[in-house]
Amino acid sequence: MKPADPAGKAAPWEPVASLETLQFKARLLQRIRAFFIARDCLEVETPLLSRAGTTDPNIESFALRIGEEQRWLITSPEFHMKRLLAAGSGSIFQIARVFRDRERGGRHNPEFSLLEWYRVGWDYRQLMAEVEELLRHLLPVDPGPARYLSYRQLFLNYLQLDPLDADFAALHACWLRDHGPVQGLVAGDRDGLLDLLFGAALQPRLRGQGLVFVHDFPASQASLARLRADDNRLAERFEVFIDGMELGNGFSELTDAQEQGRRFAADLQRRAGAGQAPVSRDELLLAALGHGMPACAGVAIGVDRLCMVAQGHAQIDATLAFPWERA
Repeated sequence: MKPADPAGKAAPWEPVASLETLQFKARLLQRIRAFFIARDCLEVETPLLSRAGTTDPNIESFALRIGEEQRWLITSPEFHMKRLLAAGSGSIFQIARVFRDRERGGRHNPEFSLLEWYRVGWDYRQLMAEVEELLRHLLPVDPGPARYLSYRQLFLNYLQLDPLDADFAALHACWLRDHGPVQGLVAGDRDGLLDLLFGAALQPRLRGQGLVFVHDFPASQASLARLRADDNRLAERFEVFIDGMELGNGFSELTDAQEQGRRFAADLQRRAGAGQAPVSRDELLLAALGHGMPACAGVAIGVDRLCMVAQGHAQIDATLAFPWERA
């Protein structure tokens, strides 16, 4: 095989990733499996096609019509894995192929590999510690001491805004000051502005800072996470970054079926307000939560991005045999 060809100069039938990268990724997957097997996590498989799409307004599912039935390609194996947890599986992990529409760029491919795992009886702080342990086990170069920053502190440090109190007008003024008008913003959508500011104004500040955990997101920014018992304005959610590259997103998981149903409804309302495609909410997940899912924490990490960081690639295509345009 030839060296990696992220610029797409090779013949269209040829792979983009180099043989060295494909071999590295194969070893990476083996080490991930060994890590979890040694820690008594059961590897599971769940469907790629689901009766429900994701309600998250920030993620779009691929919809398929199979005969007379509607199906969606999964954006994460989360809901199926939670049904296994409710059935008594214990701690589990999976390396799944997942699919997200309208995501293509230097760090995004519409089809990618996702490592997801759940620890029964843990909370998000215990899980952050295991994420750090896993990354140190997998990365060829030590990322240095981990930094732990709250979402609120990040906004206060760099934007002089409190994301828990700032209203839409204040957030909008902050955005306009540095970035100009934004297309498609729904008036009054605080969460949309918080997402924009976090991604465009704050995430770049993490470049060169090594391993960083951003934790305690606003409750409105965590539709699947448990709220903090001591401050219900905050959710027990974290994101993990290496030099500004987002690798994963984790929670202390919400186990209340009624509250999850309310959050699904709020997501669907927000999607409708933004003119996004309707999706079916996952009634089987709600039934599983109603049956009883154990207290647990879960996280998903992008395997291709992890490979990018480990090998120093600037583009996700360099880690994929056949990215979107060659699939």
